[in-house]
Amino acid sequence: MARPGQDRRPAAGAQVPGLAARQAALRLLDAVLRRGLPLEAALSAATAALAREEDRGLARAIASEVLRRLPDLDAAIDGATPRPLPADAKARFALRIALVQALVLRTPPHAAIATVLPLVDGGPRRLVHGVFGAVMRGGVRLAEPPHFPAAVAERWTRAWGAAAVEAARQGLAGRPPLDLTLAAPDAEAPAGTALLPGHVRLAESGDVATLPGYEAGAWWVQDLAASLPARLLGAGPGEALDLCAAPGGKTLQLAAAGWTVTAVELAAERLARLEANCARTGLSARLVAADVLRWAPPAPVDALLLDAPCSASGIYRRHPDVLHRVRPAAIKALAETQAAMLARAAAWVKPGGRLVYAVCSLEPEEGEAIAAGAAALGLATLPVTAAELPAGLAPDGRGWLRVPPGALAEQGGCDGFFVARFAKT
Repeated sequence: MARPGQDRRPAAGAQVPGLAARQAALRLLDAVLRRGLPLEAALSAATAALAREEDRGLARAIASEVLRRLPDLDAAIDGATPRPLPADAKARFALRIALVQALVLRTPPHAAIATVLPLVDGGPRRLVHGVFGAVMRGGVRLAEPPHFPAAVAERWTRAWGAAAVEAARQGLAGRPPLDLTLAAPDAEAPAGTALLPGHVRLAESGDVATLPGYEAGAWWVQDLAASLPARLLGAGPGEALDLCAAPGGKTLQLAAAGWTVTAVELAAERLARLEANCARTGLSARLVAADVLRWAPPAPVDALLLDAPCSASGIYRRHPDVLHRVRPAAIKALAETQAAMLARAAAWVKPGGRLVYAVCSLEPEEGEAIAAGAAALGLATLPVTAAELPAGLAPDGRGWLRVPPGALAEQGGCDGFFVARFAKT
């Protein structure tokens, strides 16, 4: 029996129930915040030691919620320490994991702290225990909606204004709806809200594979904004190229619209996912594993869709890790790659053919700035019209579409996107 005043906390090497999932969450956060990896890319290695699917899901949920609320968690930690902990200190990581469990995921406080103390050794154990206790005794509540990292808030406020950023915070707080794109207007699908023809939005989904029409390949999951580039390319027939095609929703859209599609994707494993989606839906496309900056088609095509690799800052609602990984230098480098891809792609379109350039980014350097150089490539803007868009979205004065942060908030929101449509002169 412990004597009065004796430390009752678990020893550093003790096996605490649930510890393995917290260790995996720590590995995920380290991969994102210290090494700059996407959460999805780090998931397999970080959770490899977990045998149960529920433990892998818990590790991912903890890490995702920490990333969603990181500035507010750090503010709570800093308010309870006499000197700020280094950003990469293991004690800070452990406190983030403990606090997000207790304050957001509704884990009992005693379990939240017990499962993270074994993550730290020596003196930091007392520090973590003390700071956690101080925060909980102080009745701290995290901000609702969560705050963006200061650098992101400043960048987006300059680009889109304070009101848009505040609306975007609401998107960060909530769980995004599930959007489905239908393979045909009369396809079997769950009951939901349609914001465009061939679209269904579900507030709750559960297991996607059990929904009506899934086994029949009648639809696929695709955010409403992500469906707009292929919609704006129009219908076939003709030869179409889908560049940087994975995960493949746009390829499926083009095939369903009557195009003969060649889908080009650098990552072979992502192309395999596209192949599986083609098999499930019964839609066909020629799949090519290649680098767009080195590959070329055998002949010009009638239509081309370039959904270029980008910062992906527009998908922050589902992937909050992008808020912490994207830096100005990376945005600049990605914009240069996009410009190079657009220059190559423009030469692959027949005169009079169409080209759509798109990015799931909220950075003007990756959208408007790239589209502004299209005229020099023999591309003339084909203005997007309001009639082609869901209510609440509109083209800008140049005929380009910018889906800003916080767009369609009242309808459940959507990803941030930029889309420009051109004709080859």
